[in-house]
Amino acid sequence: MFSSHDHTPTRRPDAVRRSPRALAALGVLAALAVTIAGAPAAAAATPADTPAPPPPVTAPAGEHTLAKSDVDAWLDGLLPAALDSAGIAGGVVSVVHDGEILTTRGYGHADTGTTGGEAVPVDAEQTLFRPGSVSKLFTATAVMQLIESGDLDLDADVAEYLDLDVPRRFDEPITLRNLLTHTAGFEERVGGLIGFGDEAVVLRDSLAEDPPEQIYEPGTVPAYSNYGNALAGYIVERVSGVPFEEYVERNIFEPAGMTSSTFVQPLPSVLQDRMSQGYVTSADAPGQFEIVGGAPAGSLTSSAPDMARFMLAQLGAPGAGTILEPETLDLMHAPALDESTLGGLAAAPRMALGFFDESRNGRTIVGHGGDTQFFHSHLQIYPDEGTGVFISLNSSGTDGYATLPLREAVLQGFTDRYFPADAAGSAGTTDTAAITPAPGTTVDEATARDHAALAEGSYVSSRGVQSNFLAVLDVLGPTQVTARDDGRLLITPGPGSTTSALYEEVEPWVWREVDGQRTLAMRVADDQVQAIVYEGAFTLLPGQPERAPGVVLPVIGVSALILLVAALAWPVGAIRRRVRKQTLPQGTGRVTRVLTKIAATATVLALVGWVVTFQTAMSLQEVSEASLRQLQAVQAIGVLGIVPAVLQVVGAVRHRHGWRRIAGTVLVVLALAGVAWLAFELRLLAPSVSY
Repeated sequence: MFSSHDHTPTRRPDAVRRSPRALAALGVLAALAVTIAGAPAAAAATPADTPAPPPPVTAPAGEHTLAKSDVDAWLDGLLPAALDSAGIAGGVVSVVHDGEILTTRGYGHADTGTTGGEAVPVDAEQTLFRPGSVSKLFTATAVMQLIESGDLDLDADVAEYLDLDVPRRFDEPITLRNLLTHTAGFEERVGGLIGFGDEAVVLRDSLAEDPPEQIYEPGTVPAYSNYGNALAGYIVERVSGVPFEEYVERNIFEPAGMTSSTFVQPLPSVLQDRMSQGYVTSADAPGQFEIVGGAPAGSLTSSAPDMARFMLAQLGAPGAGTILEPETLDLMHAPALDESTLGGLAAAPRMALGFFDESRNGRTIVGHGGDTQFFHSHLQIYPDEGTGVFISLNSSGTDGYATLPLREAVLQGFTDRYFPADAAGSAGTTDTAAITPAPGTTVDEATARDHAALAEGSYVSSRGVQSNFLAVLDVLGPTQVTARDDGRLLITPGPGSTTSALYEEVEPWVWREVDGQRTLAMRVADDQVQAIVYEGAFTLLPGQPERAPGVVLPVIGVSALILLVAALAWPVGAIRRRVRKQTLPQGTGRVTRVLTKIAATATVLALVGWVVTFQTAMSLQEVSEASLRQLQAVQAIGVLGIVPAVLQVVGAVRHRHGWRRIAGTVLVVLALAGVAWLAFELRLLAPSVSY
């Protein structure tokens, strides 16, 4: 659900990647919350001893053959120790090849026993996991079935199929192709993404109530959207005449032989005893069963064997159960967008219909990842080789990013082990391998330096928010692109990564990771980089200078400090004057002074409130509209307080109160004005509080 990146093995869980600068920004504001105590963490019991991994299997000597014995030996040597060191309770892997399930392996615990009772090991055949946004592949499959039957048109305006209004800012139609490729132009929505409880979420209600704004022209800016995929699922429900969960069960699960899978929430009682617990780390108490707001985008519960059966069905394996005709499968796995809308961005890996292009070593690989708060998964299939890999983990791990390198080690390690690049750097070409363009013309160093200089700057994710207070994400999570003297680009953090990455230009405006295979492309107009796309559904857009951390953080930090000092100084000054039996200087208006005090105090309280609100929202806890409106009212008091604060300055100057007092009143005005500017710029006072 997050993406975080929730579709490649190297992205964070979907909510928001928090860079050191983001944490520093929160720290500046959180320092004001001196009276707010942190919520005590419940003491976690020590997890039960990890059971011994499955008996090791000796791998054949020599070349690595894609056979059960070799795969089992490799996984057994990799995963048990990796799970333990990363603080991940358990996981499963399934591999298919040549029309059959090659292996399913389970590791660690489905229940660590931290809350009492016996520890329960993962059963590779029976334990259920939550694949998160891998669910989107089932939604895409359902859409393609109805396109195949003629009930849906891939390029018709979705308004033809809906009974609810979808926000539109542009005249261009929103199509199913847009929804399946994350190019409908929607901003991000966090509220209602994942919750807890025993109540099922009504799909239509989750889409109709407070939908996200459309901020990009359809087809032009890839921007990952849970809302868009859930909307596609609702279209399936509308056109088929049956609830989405029921449609998928009848038309995908049953034909594929997936008897242990469901989109139903809460989990049906017949499956509850098989469900793995979900953890932050293996040392923590388990979390509750997660309720996904837009079910088609991420509510799937499944087992490793069932996910293997889905991979076989997607590969069109004989006897696997037909869910789509071969021609439709080919269409679904091929690039779904071109230069007509994407422009230069089409030179990078592009979205297929629901699938991401994750090709490696010259092999066509399509897949999708998924992250909930506790579960982290990824599925990849190799259409030309008839191969597929699925991995799911039931914990986030000790540092919040632990699953990312682990999933990468399994998925990329699998490719490198069984489908290595040839001596020329690729494994050959196929008709569909053009999803990822191979490096073509050589870019000379002078041109590379010029292009790098144009690309240098600060960028923000297209998967952002413009209509409400979460616009602050532009400040907290920028990506910095730095041109080096040799024409390479240093990108911090690197696309699909949590660390910096170095890129070199391999074709005009196409860049590839040095010593890696990630590729990005730029769309350029009038000697300005308009967009940088990576991983198909993620775009970096030039950041607004006024939202740069180097502007916002000093303004908010200095303003907050001034107002805090002023708020504390006023009562101290009153006590001192009382003790010394002094009076205020002539011309100090009582009303304006009191109103300025109220404004300064309200502004400090509002800043503290926004920090708490932001942290609450990004931890996927509900923030009520009433509390947001109250916070806006407190913020507005601070904005209105600029008027009496200015009158304080006028009075101090007119009656010659001395430079210190005048300077103090001026600083208060500037601090109130600085925070007011940020309140409007970062949409803290926006009419919409739907996030």
